[in-house]
Formats: sequence, C-alpha cells, structure tokens
Amino acid sequence: MLPVVFIHGIRVSGTMWEPVISRLDRPATALDLPGHGVRRGEPFSMDAATSAVADAIDSLGGRALVVGLSLGGYVGIATAERFPERVAGLAAMGCTSRGAAMVGLYRFAASLAARDPSRANRISSLLLRRLLPGPAGAAMVTGGLSCEVMPQAVEAVAGHDQLAALAAYPGRVWLVNGARDRFRINERDFLRACRDGRLILIPRRGHLGVLKGPGPLARLVGDLCDQVDRPERAVATPSPR
Repeated sequence: MLPVVFIHGIRVSGTMWEPVISRLDRPATALDLPGHGVRRGEPFSMDAATSAVADAIDSLGGRALVVGLSLGGYVGIATAERFPERVAGLAAMGCTSRGAAMVGLYRFAASLAARDPSRANRISSLLLRRLLPGPAGAAMVTGGLSCEVMPQAVEAVAGHDQLAALAAYPGRVWLVNGARDRFRINERDFLRACRDGRLILIPRRGHLGVLKGPGPLARLVGDLCDQVDRPERAVATPSPR
C-alpha cells in the first residue's frame, strides 16, 4: 500500500494535516519543514526542505505519494525534481502562481510578518481559526506559527524554477486548486510543463478552503494513491466537494 507524505504551508506546521491523516486508510506522515514547528529557528532553504521530505519518505519505506499545499506544494515540486525515484506521484495543491508580480506580493507580506513575528503569529492564528472553523483551523495552529521564517521561504520559492522541475519529473502529477483560489492564475502553464499531469478543481473553495472537507480530501488522496499503484485501472478523478 503506497504511503503518503504531507507537506505543510508557510509559517504553520505538519499538524495542519492531522484531520486528513486521521481519515486516511494507509500509512502517512506530515513532516515539519526547516524553520517550522519542531524545527523552528532552523534556516529555510529549498535544499534543506527537499532533504527533509526525502527523509520522511525514507521513514515510510523509500517511496511515497507526496502531497503539499501552498509552500508545501512548491517544496513537493522541488522534491520530485531532486528525488524522482522516491516520489511515486505528486499532488501539488494551491501552488500554481509565479512571476514578478506574485513574488513581489509574497515578499511584501513576508517582510511585514517578519518585522514583528510575535504579533504576526497572533494575527495569523486568529485569521486561520476564523477561515477554517473547528478542527481544521485548530490543526493549523496546534504546532505553532513561525512568521519569522517567511522571507527565507519566499526567497527559496522565488529562486526555484517550478516549470523546469515539473518538466524534469517523469511521474504523475495532479495540480489541485480551489476553484476560488486567487493564486491559481498560472495553472495552465504548470499543467503544460508536466509530462503526465492532471488539473483538479475543487468547487467553491479558496486557497486554504480545500482543507474544510478533510474527509473528501482524504478520499481524493487515497484515490490518487490507487491510480499510482494501478495506473492501468485509473479512472477520471472526481473533485471533492
């Protein structure tokens, strides 16, 4: 049974995936990236982040479906490029924007957060709980917040060529976006770069709203694992609602 490695978004930690993992019927783990969660204070770089993902894959047997959201999606793409033999398939969620304008927006937000990380962490906690009421929001903040690492993470993503990485990776890729995600603007460019890619849109969901339905999201991840294990029997993947 193919295991799953989950990668979290910027400033949060692996605990954000707990509601999904608890509904998944296969081995899975959610690591903390450098500078986040239990690794808060460590410098963030794309090499360090992808090495952490590779270590998590190795802990589950050396081959896994990699699922990442936002920053986690960008790190997942870089991991697939660097360690293609370990990444059996990739579900990259909420990470199909690029270009100078988007990088500038990310840099501005990150610089604001890093000026007063404690205050930014408090505001982020309130906003995340409001955006994702109940267990999903609680899971986002349980592992602590690390706004001080945001500038390093943004620069690492800005310095990596995601389209070239996708073109280099020979495995299956699913680009998963909320239909209302404002950061899906370059999804067609990302899809064209994939050797074997599919685009999945989740209706009525925004950037983080895809986490509001952990049960359907777990079923989607399980279906993607099945498609990797039995590609000859794969069928059209339904969007979770």
